[in-house]
Amino acid sequence: MQSDMLKIIRAAQFAAVKHSAQRRKGEAAEPYVNHVLEVAHLVAEAGLDSDVVAAALLHDTVEDTETSAADLEAEFGPVVTSLVLELTDDKSLPKAERKRLQVERAPHKSVGAQAIKTADKISNLRSILSSPPADWDEQRKREYFDFAHAVVSGLSQAPESLRTEFAAVYQRFSGIVQR
Repeated sequence: MQSDMLKIIRAAQFAAVKHSAQRRKGEAAEPYVNHVLEVAHLVAEAGLDSDVVAAALLHDTVEDTETSAADLEAEFGPVVTSLVLELTDDKSLPKAERKRLQVERAPHKSVGAQAIKTADKISNLRSILSSPPADWDEQRKREYFDFAHAVVSGLSQAPESLRTEFAAVYQRFSGIVQR
């Protein structure tokens, strides 16, 4: 139990350091670490184990920082690293291709990666609702919500509580747009 807590705290600290100079895209420009903390919180509430919670905290480190898979493996071991790599987009590909691959690969992810990906999309949608990027009009928001829905639709092994929360957040946006 103590080693599980230590792993999660170490992952939170690692993520905070790695993402320290980053901000969310929204008008409020929240510290990026708030996003990974929210994703980990959602995953922990869904009852997943400490490796999945740690991976939730670290899910963007390889993709968005100078962290390598070897760095993660040295700090957190192969299970956490494998989950993070399952969630890491290849930034050398065009954005449209990365998005297409997220949708295509969603059903083939492990249960832990499906949980993290669902929580990630929940966090992103909540962020768009509360503090959208200044240059995003309703059409751009709709495109992201629909993309997130396409990804999460393929995540059938994600915990029901996360899929239910995703549906609720998605519905909130739909209700706002229809007004």
